[in-house]
Formats: sequence, C-alpha cells, structure tokens
Amino acid sequence: MPWKESRTVDERLSFIAACSESDESLAALCRRFGVSRKTGYKWLDRYDELGPPGLLDQPSVARVHPAQTPLEVVDAVVAARKAHPTWGPKKLRSWLAEREERPWPAHSTIGEMLKRHGLVRPRRRRPRVPPGQNPLQRGLLPNDVWCTDFKGHFALGDRSRCHPLTLNDEASRYLLKCEGLAQPRHELVMPHYELAFREFGLPDAMRSDNGAPFASLAPGGLSKLSVWWIRLGIKPLRIDPGQPQQNGVLERTHRTIKAETTRPPATDLPGQQRVFDRFRHEFNDERPHEALALKPPARVYTRSRRSWPDRLREPEYGEGFEVRRCDRSGRAQLRSLNVNFSSVLANGHLAMRLISDDLREVVYGPIVLGRLDETTGKPRFIRA
Repeated sequence: MPWKESRTVDERLSFIAACSESDESLAALCRRFGVSRKTGYKWLDRYDELGPPGLLDQPSVARVHPAQTPLEVVDAVVAARKAHPTWGPKKLRSWLAEREERPWPAHSTIGEMLKRHGLVRPRRRRPRVPPGQNPLQRGLLPNDVWCTDFKGHFALGDRSRCHPLTLNDEASRYLLKCEGLAQPRHELVMPHYELAFREFGLPDAMRSDNGAPFASLAPGGLSKLSVWWIRLGIKPLRIDPGQPQQNGVLERTHRTIKAETTRPPATDLPGQQRVFDRFRHEFNDERPHEALALKPPARVYTRSRRSWPDRLREPEYGEGFEVRRCDRSGRAQLRSLNVNFSSVLANGHLAMRLISDDLREVVYGPIVLGRLDETTGKPRFIRA
C-alpha cells in the first residue's frame, strides 16, 4: 500500500515521542505510522532544529532566491514610478539607467514589480477600429509637420476655465508649447504661435482639427489663423471631421498632460501655467519615448532652418496662373463674376488656372477654394 505522508501535528508529535521512548528501529516506527523513512528523518530534523513549530507544514518555496532582485533596486524602481506615475517599465528603466550605472532588471521584471506593489491599473479593453487604407503622410524629420490643438478645457480651483493650447513637432514629439488660455480665441493664440516661430523657426506644415480658430466656414475652410500661416510659408493641414486619430501623436500627448497636470488642477491660471511649464521640461528633457528608441524628445529635435521673416508675403504662383487680388472685404473679380470669398482673405492674392475647357480651379496658396465653371455660358463659382 502507498505511504501516507500527510499527518496532523499531533500524529507527528506522537511519532517523535515514540522515537525517543521505544526500542524499535526507525524503519519499524515508520512502518507503524505509515510514513516513509525519508519523512521520518525530516520530522526528526525539524523537531531538533525548531521544536514543535518545526512540525507544521512548510511552504514549498525556497528561503533564498539567488536570482532575486536586490531590495535597493526594487525600492529605486518603486520610487521612480511614484515620481512618474504615468511612465511604463521601458521608460522607467531607461530613465534609471541614465542616472545610475548598474544591472537594472528587464522591462518585464519591472512590470511585475509594479504589479506586486499595486502601481499598475488594469487597462480597459476597448474595441479597435482597423487601420485606414490610405494613412496620412507623417512628418519624417523635425519641422516637417507641427501638430496643434486645444486639449479639453477644465475648471481651476477658482472656478475659471483653462483651455490648454498645445503645439508639438510630429517627428520628434518635442512639445513646443503648452499654454493655458482663458478662451480659445484667435487674438489669444496668435502671440503664442509667434513666440514659437521666433524661438524654433517655421515648420513646413501645420496639422489641426476643423474647429475654431484653426478653420472656419470660408471657402477652403480658411480662417484668419490659417491665412496667416500661409503668408508665413506654412501649409495648413486639417484632419478629416470626427477622425482625431489622424492627429494621434498630439492626442497621445494630451492624455499624458491630463494625467500629470490636471489631477488636481491648480488654484488659478498662473499657477496652472507653472505646472504646464514643469511638465513640458520633464516631457522634453527627461521622459524617454518609445517611438524615439527611448530617447527624450530634446535629443532628437533640432531648430528649423526657416526663420521668422522680416515681413509677411502673399503666396507666389507659377506659370499658368491668373492672379486676382481681393479687396478689403474679401471680394475678388473672377473673369466676369464678382465673388465674395471671406473677410479672412482681405487684400489677399488668389489665383486661377485652367484645368479643362471653361473650368478653372481657384486657389489661395496651397489651398483649393473652389472652381469657376463657365460651361453653361454664365459663370458660377462652386466652392470646394
């Protein structure tokens, strides 16, 4: 019959007592109690070492783990996570390695540490939309494309509202601006863009959504802000309506800004701006970014070679274009038709080019405003 190794503590104590009082051999006592000699010796050794508590069931875990992470490393990882609660294992490991040369654990090990210390919140599973067939062209080098938007407004401690204006370089993820504004109005945002252009130079293109002040109901969706960009030699790019993922680099930055600067919000707008400024420094100069091989954006970004111009210039058009000048109200004469475009194009220079018989395309810089159709004999302007 098989040996019955499991016994209660009382039975084990009875075995120990029999071993000290009986003249029987250990083998005979083990047969009488129904255990193997290996188990009998184990009980005797534990009783000699620890007394009766040694007869309790012991966990089947080694007391010493040769590969166990040193406690000082665990403490450093936990402290880094608490200092940067939104950073993942890869960012934490890269950040720690920059500050101290030692064999830091692998990313997966750091992830397990964070779980054991209750520093990881389970992520909600969300349905994912399949990627589009024609993805947008992205900025491959610094200053190819800058992305701009307003992160959702929120209440401050004094019950006023803060509207954070954000501006970053798509290729390097460098956060150029994070400014708390009282309102998302044209006259409030212009000075901040000008400061960015003077400090970092001019990008080739600027991507935004379709809301004010970036776009309007004027032909081509132009606004005062986007017309200003065109006069600076910057091409406005707008995402498709209802498709924020097309500006995904900035949307991801917004999530980090919300997590690290608004919980809780500051008492007033100046205090909140100080929080934004500290966050921007850490985001650009310290925070490793996975898309940049775990380098902070400041190591990748370089200033644009295109500097702030001495004066604004109207767009220049090549051969094949007929240039028309708008008046101060935004009206222009297109052949025999007087078209009211918008006041945003006051004194601006439009252009037409023939694309087929009796059909002309009307543009302002790189933006198509519509078409002039003369196929019916009476010209008409068709907005884009």
